[in-house]
Amino acid sequence: MMRAIIANEAGGPEVLTIQETASPAPGPGELLIATAAVGVNFIETYQRSGLYRVPFPFTPGAEASGTVLAVGEGVTGVEVGTLVTTAEGRASYAEQFVVPAAAAVAVPAGITAEVAAALPLQGLTAHYLATSAARPEAGDTVLVHAGAGGVGLLLTQLLTARGVRVLTTVSTPEKRELSLAAGAAEALDYAGFAERARELTDGAGVDVVYDGVGTDTFDDSLRALRVRGALVLFGGASGPVPPFDLQRLNAGGSLSVTRPSLGHFLRTPEERAWRYGELFAAIDEGALDLRIGARFPLAEAADAHRALEGRGTTGKVILTL
Repeated sequence: MMRAIIANEAGGPEVLTIQETASPAPGPGELLIATAAVGVNFIETYQRSGLYRVPFPFTPGAEASGTVLAVGEGVTGVEVGTLVTTAEGRASYAEQFVVPAAAAVAVPAGITAEVAAALPLQGLTAHYLATSAARPEAGDTVLVHAGAGGVGLLLTQLLTARGVRVLTTVSTPEKRELSLAAGAAEALDYAGFAERARELTDGAGVDVVYDGVGTDTFDDSLRALRVRGALVLFGGASGPVPPFDLQRLNAGGSLSVTRPSLGHFLRTPEERAWRYGELFAAIDEGALDLRIGARFPLAEAADAHRALEGRGTTGKVILTL
C-alpha cells in the first residue's frame, strides 16, 4: 500500500485528497519509482477541473524524480536505486509511480532530487520553444509572457545565452526583478505591452512572441509582431483562445501561429537525450538557474493547486515527500 492524491470527481482544488491505495506494479518496459519530489503543472489543474477530460478517480502527475524500486520485463541497463527524473510518468502525485523506462532519465551526480523534479516539463518546454518551435537568432528580439514563471525564467536564460534580446511581461515589481535577473532586457507591464514592444523595436515589432497565457494576451501578442513574425502559443493560463479569423494573420503582416506541445518534441530517444543533456549541462555549469518558488508536502497538493491557479507563484512549484 501507499499514499496518493486522488480526485474522485472534477472540481476545485478541494477535490484533491490524500488516500491509501494499492501500490502500482511495473509492466513490461516500465519502471516502478519511489517518489522523491513531484513537479506541479497547469495541465494538472485543467485535468482536475474538468477542462481536460480524464477518468475518475484520478491521480494527477506526470513529472517527478525518485529512485528505481523495480524494473519490468524486458528492461535492461537500469539499476535499482538509480535516481531518475521524467516528464512522462503516470499518476506521480503519489509515494510510488510507474514510468516507461525509455522516458526516465538518470540524474547526474550533483543535481538534487528536487531540482531534478522541477526541471523536466518546464525545462524541456523552454528548450523546445527556444530551439525548435521557433528559431530566433542572435540579434533578434522576442517577447516572453509571464517572464517570472517557471518556463519564462528558463526560456529567458536559454535565449539570452544565444544572443537573443528578450522582452518579458510581468505582473508585480517582485516578478519584474526576477525576470530582469534572468536576463530580460525589459520587463513590461501587461497593460499596453504591444505598444511598448513596438516602441522598443523602433516600431517594427518583435520577431517571436512566446505566449503561455492565452486568451488575455493573444490579440495583443499578434499586434506586437513584426511582419512575418511568429506567435508560439504554448499554453492557456488565462483560458483557451477562441476561434479566430485566419485573415488576421495576413492583415497583420503574413504572421504565423503555432500551437505546440511537448510530446511532439520528444519523439525519439536521441531527441530526448539531446534536450535533457543540454539542460543538465547548463545547470552543472551554472548557466541555468532553476528557481523552485514553492514547496508543499504531498498531502497539501490542493494548496499547491490554489497557489498555481492564483498566479502568485514564481519559478516552479513542487510537492515533496
